[in-house]
Amino acid sequence: MTVAMLEHPGPWSEEEYFALGETANRIELIDGSLWVSPAPSKRHQHIAFLLATGLYTAAQRAGLLVLLDVNLRLAGGRIVQPDIVVADTDDVGTTVEAAEAKLVIEVVSPSNAGVDRLLKPQLYAAAGIGWYLRVEQPDDSVELHLDRLSGNHYVPAVVTGPGETLIAEEPFAFQLEIASLLRRRHT
Repeated sequence: MTVAMLEHPGPWSEEEYFALGETANRIELIDGSLWVSPAPSKRHQHIAFLLATGLYTAAQRAGLLVLLDVNLRLAGGRIVQPDIVVADTDDVGTTVEAAEAKLVIEVVSPSNAGVDRLLKPQLYAAAGIGWYLRVEQPDDSVELHLDRLSGNHYVPAVVTGPGETLIAEEPFAFQLEIASLLRRRHT
């Protein structure tokens, strides 16, 4: 597959993107270009899992699905793979449409900080996704930044840090305790 990517002439189409199949890397399609990043760190994955678990019951009550690492079509030729998407969709197929996404969540790591803080929020806003939750990992802690769409960009709605609980009524009613995201498996 690596050779095929290097020898690919011109922009990638959605059909060619989906023909890549499952890979160990996270591959996203942005305007004909492939963005490739390695699998996230164990801590990153653990926080994403705990977030998804924490949101599951509240999302289900609202008739929504919580999906990890799903294809999210923002527009033709723009398919990204957020850490978590909470969507008004079914569990059939491989792609969530932007209109179905109610909340998109990205866990920021050093290797993807610029993309998750600057570029992806712009793409999500342009696609009209109403809510964006950015998870920061300063030191050995976690901060949650819940932003809502206002016009063509996001504005802060709630920011929570150590010892706090994020309480939101929109895009659906949920609560997330910061402490619950710091659980570690000890051997």
